[in-house]
Amino acid sequence: MSYRRTLLALLLAGPGAGCGASGPGADPAGPGGSSDPPPVSPPAPPVAGAAASVGGCRIFPNDNAWHREVRGDPVAANSGALLGTMSPGNALHLDLGTTEEYYGIPYTVVPADQPLVTIEYGTDGADYGDESDPGPMPIPPNAPIEGGSTADPNPGAGDRHVLVVRQGECVLYELYNAVRTAGGFRVSSSARWDLTVNATRPAGWTSADAAGLPILPGLLRYEEVAAGEIRHALRFTVPRVRRAYVAPASHCGQYADATLPPYGTRARLKADFALAPYTGDALVLLTALKTYGLMLADQGSAWYVTGTSDPRWEDALDQLRAHPVRGSDFELLTSGAMTTC
Repeated sequence: MSYRRTLLALLLAGPGAGCGASGPGADPAGPGGSSDPPPVSPPAPPVAGAAASVGGCRIFPNDNAWHREVRGDPVAANSGALLGTMSPGNALHLDLGTTEEYYGIPYTVVPADQPLVTIEYGTDGADYGDESDPGPMPIPPNAPIEGGSTADPNPGAGDRHVLVVRQGECVLYELYNAVRTAGGFRVSSSARWDLTVNATRPAGWTSADAAGLPILPGLLRYEEVAAGEIRHALRFTVPRVRRAYVAPASHCGQYADATLPPYGTRARLKADFALAPYTGDALVLLTALKTYGLMLADQGSAWYVTGTSDPRWEDALDQLRAHPVRGSDFELLTSGAMTTC
């Protein structure tokens, strides 16, 4: 559950607490602050692995940051302090549904010849068109919108994300705050991601996600779990994020508070966290959290991990209710330079 919509009025004064008049500054500290002891060197380059695919399209090259294994990454010097501000007592929550279509974030795969539709900006008065990739875009007029359902495909509130992968060119299109129009969609922001390269957004830009990250690469998809392995980091949220970011994020959070984590912060389930109580899908998920971890992508409910709705999630959800995994079971990892806003 994201807070972006409730903050729209504040964001209109300056998109998502973007970089201010003082300009961005490079901060070499681990996630969140410069007063801590100098961190160890940034993590090694990504380790190649078999990237996930959707619709025959690989979700970014094997050496993309989302696919990087973090089992050997050093813990940030200020990990404990930052975790203390991230509701560490809260349990990890899979923000997806089983029988409820309106939970989770859906995505659509379209053919290379999918017709283009118009993209307009300014939903609910929030317009980040100057930080967006413009239309037209190959998005079906009936594409599912986050928060919608078969009975009610046009939700009136929420983040209302739309995710579409176009085959052939293998490009990902993502919309935020999407509302259908006669010719396409009206949105607050839109982003186009070439899945064949490791490009990021321009510095200071948002995307369909607050951090300036793509959503689909960090989505928890049941097909991957059923195959026995997740090979990428997962997207997660916490209530308060610093006005700063670390790569691959490109956009700042809301709060000018150095005790908070910046966007792009990577969290890893501790190596000594016991996996014995878990089996099946839950074990696959938690193994991935030790290997690839989580990436902070938006402000929202504490330790919410976003995925797609699927009735087969029920067993994993039951196991995590019986044996909760809490924020305090994670550690934050050393990052590269931090940009403050």
